[in-house]
Amino acid sequence: MRKNSRNLYILLLSGFVLFNSACAQNPPFTGKAYIKEQLLVEQATVLLNNGKQLIPLQNLDNNKIASIHFSAPYAVAFDSLLNKYAKVNAINGNDYLGTKPFDMLAQDTKFYNTLILQLTDAEVNNPQIIGFINNTQKLKNVVVSFIGNSSSLIKLNEVSSPVIWSARVSPVAALYSAQAIFGGVAITQRLTKTYAPKYTANSGFLTSKTRLQYTVPEDAGINADNLKEIDNIASEAIANRATPGCVVLVAKDGKVIFNKAYGYHMYDNGIADKITDIFDIASMTKISATTMEAMQLYDQGKLNLDSTLGTYMPITRNTNKKTLSVRELLEHQAGLIPDISTFEVIKPTDHSTDSSAAYPTKVNDNYYVRKNYFEEVMLPAALRSAVKTRGQYVYSDVGMIFLQQIAETITAIPLNKYVQDKFYTPLGMQTAGFLPLYRFPANRIPPTEDDKKDRKTLIDGYVHDPTAALMGGVAGHAGVFASANDVAILYQMMLNRGTYGGVQYVKPETVDLWTSKQSPVSRRGLGFDRWDPIADRHYPSKLASDMAYGHTGFTGTCVWVDPKYNLVYIFLSNRVYPNVGNRLGSLNIRPRIQDAVYEAIQKGL
Repeated sequence: MRKNSRNLYILLLSGFVLFNSACAQNPPFTGKAYIKEQLLVEQATVLLNNGKQLIPLQNLDNNKIASIHFSAPYAVAFDSLLNKYAKVNAINGNDYLGTKPFDMLAQDTKFYNTLILQLTDAEVNNPQIIGFINNTQKLKNVVVSFIGNSSSLIKLNEVSSPVIWSARVSPVAALYSAQAIFGGVAITQRLTKTYAPKYTANSGFLTSKTRLQYTVPEDAGINADNLKEIDNIASEAIANRATPGCVVLVAKDGKVIFNKAYGYHMYDNGIADKITDIFDIASMTKISATTMEAMQLYDQGKLNLDSTLGTYMPITRNTNKKTLSVRELLEHQAGLIPDISTFEVIKPTDHSTDSSAAYPTKVNDNYYVRKNYFEEVMLPAALRSAVKTRGQYVYSDVGMIFLQQIAETITAIPLNKYVQDKFYTPLGMQTAGFLPLYRFPANRIPPTEDDKKDRKTLIDGYVHDPTAALMGGVAGHAGVFASANDVAILYQMMLNRGTYGGVQYVKPETVDLWTSKQSPVSRRGLGFDRWDPIADRHYPSKLASDMAYGHTGFTGTCVWVDPKYNLVYIFLSNRVYPNVGNRLGSLNIRPRIQDAVYEAIQKGL
């Protein structure tokens, strides 16, 4: 087992050692020293020229952003953090001060509508660079991050674009400025005196924290040493072949304080897990896609919890499904069977090794299902299935597939497109979505099962769940892939009661309703799984509060939100590689890591 060692760098500056695992996370210097420096940075950072309220950046779904650096010593850390919030391409401005004509910088950035410039005293005193800013700000959004001396501020007097200025030169100042651009931290200070005709005493703009912050555990009242048990449990999981690798993320008080990768994509493979890896989150799809859309439709008055399948799906009106309510589907109390038959009933004429007009639905490489297979075979099978346990809690994928059909009927938009456009992209979730291979290479996606029976291939980048696979990878119960950071963004929005980045995605009262206990016969909310009141089950973990909600995934994943502790806990793995086993469950890996987090919270600093 090896922890993620890619994209690591060390900055030995200003008395600090800053360790970065692709995200400026978990620095090995004393956390209290980091917090002390961060406080000094906050007191020395001001925001100027923000009359149009460009900062924090909004409209991430329409923003094409580039970050330009010249001599900034902390550019790698700065750009790394920018990319936690949105896709930001780094451009080395020094190329245009040497090998390329400076005018080419404007040409090479023409397809970006937002430019972030990292400036030091040297750049502020370079007329070419200031001229570039003054010309470009007439055409597109420009943001200046200036870390340097007050004597240089007058050089920015003609700049009308937002300027985030830190008089404190340190790596922490760079991290703070990068996060302030997106609202990961708040700007709380104004100028204390006059530095230029435009930059006068008491001028400046204040902002609020609206997105996740990335910091050290001590910033959330936790001693970093008390989180080391997470390393031990993850190592135990890998040593016992419960999973070849995993990623753990912890966000407390809106701050990501822990994010580490462990192990490898496969036991015999040299691809180390990275915190940016994209995992098949399996049944977490139920709450991360289908339930999210259902909540929005409920807010809009388009989805009624007590309306029936017959109301929304005419095809159900002559079946035993017509009176089942949306509420019953979400609570898993509709009496539906857990799942329908899949590969065991598929006929040779139903699939082909090549794609064609007759076989357009891709299951995985060299496996294509015939046109309308879902409508002609799978949906009828679901409609014919028995309803035996109505009113009792029986976990069912079929109910979420029906809910997908309802949502798609209401919106006339496929589930995958709806959640991408309405949630993932505007939230700044860069990896999350269905059908990841259309957007990412397979080496970013840990494989799941080596399916020797049905698909006869290693499943990598295609959904593991067989029902979702035969549906073409988009289903109400499974199919979403995501990185841990993206999952954190989505569930921080939920913890914020529906708001993130200054945008309300779901009404607060809807979040409260759907995540609360709904039924006397089960622990569940609407779509969401919840804390189990039966004490000896210790679900989701021994120390979770009765407010906790979330979901697990068959591939070895989970997300749990605990409002009592202002906590988001995420565990992602591919425990079904190379074949399905239950060591992850029998060793209680996910709940034990969760409890290690609670114990660290309780111990404090």
